[in-house]
Amino acid sequence: MTDFPSLVATLMQSRQTILPKRLVTPGPNASQLELILGAAATAPDHGQLLPWRFIIVPADSRVLLAGQFVKALLDRDAGALPDQVEQAREKAYRAPLLMLAVVNGACGDPDVDMNERIVSAGCAIQNTLLMATAQGFGSALTSGKALKSTGLRTLFQLDAQDQALCFISVGTVVSRKAQRARPGPADYASHLSQTQGVVGGVPPFDPDTTK
Repeated sequence: MTDFPSLVATLMQSRQTILPKRLVTPGPNASQLELILGAAATAPDHGQLLPWRFIIVPADSRVLLAGQFVKALLDRDAGALPDQVEQAREKAYRAPLLMLAVVNGACGDPDVDMNERIVSAGCAIQNTLLMATAQGFGSALTSGKALKSTGLRTLFQLDAQDQALCFISVGTVVSRKAQRARPGPADYASHLSQTQGVVGGVPPFDPDTTK
């Protein structure tokens, strides 16, 4: 009998950030990409707002993104050295699949605040990373100051209520670092004690106490 919790745990633990420069072709094909994007739809979405979306940057449009990366750099630092300019340009050409994750702060019910929308987007992004991992690909999230630049926002036709969260890169792993040690529940989970307030450690769960 298949131990699904163990399979899921293994998948989640195997996900690792791979720098985009270490992600090469082949990238996901059409059916694999559909699975990756489809996984995003299982994210929590209070009110079914669909407050997030992904914009794919295909190979023939990378030159446009490269230009905006360079412009954003020069706007911040007019004295940037040629190798810095080239590095900014080259970032647009890393990884065979490149997508921009965007969250919308105004669609649907205005009572659903931006923080909740961003949490939903984060869950959607994580789901895409896990599906990419399940198919044998590496992935990474990248951000940077260029995300807030006017030129990049114009390129992706973002409105005032749109926030560019990060780029998602997916591809075949050419090299990777050793898996880092991950924190355990005791490092980030605590519990509310009736007598001591919030204290560290996770006590044994007694389902009878929830009745």
